[in-house]
Amino acid sequence: MASDALTPARTARTHRARLALPLLVLALLAPAGCDSGDGIVDGGSADTAAGEDGGGVDAGAVDGVRPPCPFTAAQVSELVDRKLRDEGNCSFGDGIAQLAVTTASATAGKATYDYQHDQAGQQYEKVVDLDRGERGYLAVKDVRGEAVLIDGKGTYTVTISSFGGGTAGNEQILRRTLDAIPA
Repeated sequence: MASDALTPARTARTHRARLALPLLVLALLAPAGCDSGDGIVDGGSADTAAGEDGGGVDAGAVDGVRPPCPFTAAQVSELVDRKLRDEGNCSFGDGIAQLAVTTASATAGKATYDYQHDQAGQQYEKVVDLDRGERGYLAVKDVRGEAVLIDGKGTYTVTISSFGGGTAGNEQILRRTLDAIPA
């Protein structure tokens, strides 16, 4: 007579199945090259190495193409009218001010766009939808800002902090930066 109790093998399969979906979602949504907070940046994944060389595979996206960093330190310095140095992974700073661009495939950007837009509405004083690309927004407050642009080439998330220009100055920096991303 069969028992309704789970066998050890069935329990293990059920447990693995419950863990698989959250891990898959994390893998799809986790941006490559993010600082985990422990001082280790990305751990040297193939996505990061390919991205530093001019684009590469975005493991979390169906279309798989992640655009390269669109700027050099000299270009960013000109955009913000402040000398910034390249800090790696498309991040630029001068010890105080910081500008970073994270790239992903268009598919990956579309998958997380609504969530990012909602979070921006909770974190920033001003959120404006963009007229450029397939989707995009710009969000600012007194000391920081972010912008997301999704176009045919991919997704660009630009974050800035500590430039000292207030909400209006941060908006100008983000708009100049977005305008400089090749269409």
